[in-house]
Amino acid sequence: MKTFKILLLASIALLAVNFAPAQTWTQTSAPTNSWSSIASSADGTKLVAVSNGGGIYTSTNSGSTWTQTSAPTNFWRSVASSADGTRLIAAAYNYPIYCPIYTSPDSGATWTTNYAPADNWQSVACSADGTRLAATVGTLGAAPNIFLSTNSGATWFSKNVPSKRNPFDIIMSANGAKLFAVPGYGGFIYASTDFGTTWMTNDAPSLGSYTIASSADGTKLVAALPLNIGPPLTGAIYSSTNSGASWYSNNVPANNWCSVASSADGTGLAASSGISIYTSTNSGATWVSNGVPNISSTLGLVASSADGNKLVAASIKMGGIWTSQTTPAPSINLTPANGNFTLSWVVPSTNFVMQQSSDLGSWTDMTNPPVLNLTNLQNEVILSPPGSNVFYRLKTP
Repeated sequence: MKTFKILLLASIALLAVNFAPAQTWTQTSAPTNSWSSIASSADGTKLVAVSNGGGIYTSTNSGSTWTQTSAPTNFWRSVASSADGTRLIAAAYNYPIYCPIYTSPDSGATWTTNYAPADNWQSVACSADGTRLAATVGTLGAAPNIFLSTNSGATWFSKNVPSKRNPFDIIMSANGAKLFAVPGYGGFIYASTDFGTTWMTNDAPSLGSYTIASSADGTKLVAALPLNIGPPLTGAIYSSTNSGASWYSNNVPANNWCSVASSADGTGLAASSGISIYTSTNSGATWVSNGVPNISSTLGLVASSADGNKLVAASIKMGGIWTSQTTPAPSINLTPANGNFTLSWVVPSTNFVMQQSSDLGSWTDMTNPPVLNLTNLQNEVILSPPGSNVFYRLKTP
């Protein structure tokens, strides 16, 4: 099946052919485990998963095969990945034993501890280039409760999110400038636009323990709540389109939401309740329940590729890891650039070839290699204005 977008430069018209096949889930060869965190590269080919009381596993082929890395057995709590899947950060919670933070510069082939203090860690985050890192302390009431690095973990400095309701889950924008911290025991969602120097609260309801995901630029956010035991009955999903300044409730059934994921542009969302996975292709305006296989374990974790078309879900209660792939149809963006123009599209989860044509009949492959923009996770190609009308398209090989 071919999927492509066409751009006519003369009239700046976009023509599209989009396919929307049904989503199916496939169990990978990952071993049965109590998985505690998963992360994906931008294209969805490189995956990393950590287990609670086990090891760290990686895949370089979208989950078809998995390899246990040399990282030690531990009660791993959180893992994060750079956009290319090369730089990884993982942290563990093993109270009362303090644990170091581990980083890998080579997709998990080797791991080293770094100069962050040993502690019990709750959550880690990583910028798209892997240079900016964040880690939150998992001890209730600890101060400082967040540690940051600007050099891939070689050195760290501490900050404090202004709340005693930590431990916090934390995420960051692709460039690492924006941070969003979520209390583990209820409270406000905190946002920072200056890499943790200052923090602001917002009008997100203080109802419980959120899980949160962000678009690449940190503008669009999605936050999910589990069901409370007593009133008020939450189990809701909230969205923000202004970096957390204001929030609105999504039209999604109340559920025990335990994980959310977002595409780079914030339009593709996924949310897992453990027994069901819902997806949205319009930033949460509408949701559909996907055909999660009938399994005995709980798929409580979900991660997404940059285009939102490749999802990975993992069990938190002695189960496996599953993946889902839908056919992407990326939109081509056209931007003037100093007398030239830039063609760009979100990093796709399947290979695309850029082609050009002068008559829509004969197409030739282009040799211009795209460059990944680490601020928005888009492939970009800078071209000179053509002397005549030229059509461009992205096509599956």
